Amino acid sequence: MNKKPTVVIIDDSLLVRNILSDALTKKEEVSVIATGKTGMDCIDLAEKLKPDFIVLDIEMPIMDGLTALAEIKKKKLPSHVIMLSVLTQHGADATFKALELGAVDFIPKPSSGNQFSPEDIAAVLSLKIKGFSDSKQVSFETVSRPERQINKSFQKPIQVDAIGIGTSTGGPKALQTVFAGIPADFPKPIFVVQHMPAGFTKAFADRLNSLSKIQVKEAEHGDLVHSGTAYIAPGDYQMKVVAKGKDHFIELTHSEQVNGHRPSIEVLFDSLMESYGADHLLSMIMTGMGKDGSQAISNIHAKGGITLAQNEATSVVYGMNRVAVELGGIDFVLPVEELVPKMIELLKSRGN
Repeated sequence: MNKKPTVVIIDDSLLVRNILSDALTKKEEVSVIATGKTGMDCIDLAEKLKPDFIVLDIEMPIMDGLTALAEIKKKKLPSHVIMLSVLTQHGADATFKALELGAVDFIPKPSSGNQFSPEDIAAVLSLKIKGFSDSKQVSFETVSRPERQINKSFQKPIQVDAIGIGTSTGGPKALQTVFAGIPADFPKPIFVVQHMPAGFTKAFADRLNSLSKIQVKEAEHGDLVHSGTAYIAPGDYQMKVVAKGKDHFIELTHSEQVNGHRPSIEVLFDSLMESYGADHLLSMIMTGMGKDGSQAISNIHAKGGITLAQNEATSVVYGMNRVAVELGGIDFVLPVEELVPKMIELLKSRGN
């Protein structure tokens, strides 16, 4: 039997520590072994206990969470860090900074001001910890597997009309690498689902926009799709792309979760197949736990679309992308920094 992942909770609010500790303990899937209230406590407990996971608040007295996180990385301590984030622009900026520093993920911080109950937050946190732990246990190197049959049907000279990208845990950092590499004259629209709660996707789209040479925006219902623009699905909405005559539009709905997600990669990719045709698509599936999007990208592959996956070595969690590779739905498995060069090479070969 696998041992339960061990967790340390660091937050200057006793109430938050108790809420999370109680809710996680009730779920019985993880073991909360200690709590602390400052960044100094965090480093001390990380050194002494070497927990599997540290749930870390960003704003604390004496030493804040970002400083503590940087110190944990500098000391090469083995714990994976999940940040507690407040739903504000400042909170979002600090969260994305934490992900750049090496935090693996974040969850909304329990507060009277947000729509997430303590039980909801504990459920999401427990799921993230369990999914992350499970993915590490089944981990294997793709490179040691025999070369998969490359999808020959995509090599027909059919123009690519749209790019679809799906990602989850580890995605914010990976997408920064992707968007930093896209040239200013990129000729196609890009549609992105990054699993992220409502309240963070706008700040995330703005952050990608500041790093990118093309326009990146949080998608809005009714947006007319433009080439050379990237559309990020907003948290808590399903995003579809629909064709009307020669134009394409964004459709956002509060329809049910798919694969446990809203937005869901599956929903986006299915709509792209319907509105553009699978053989006019280039789709990428990147780091993240679970299987959302893996079936849809395999369907795109089967119908002549080009498919890329981020490799295991550069993924925070080799989950969704692993499932897509195992389904035989991927043409190229590449490190994150090689995805954009390969995409541009493939577009050129198609006469784009």
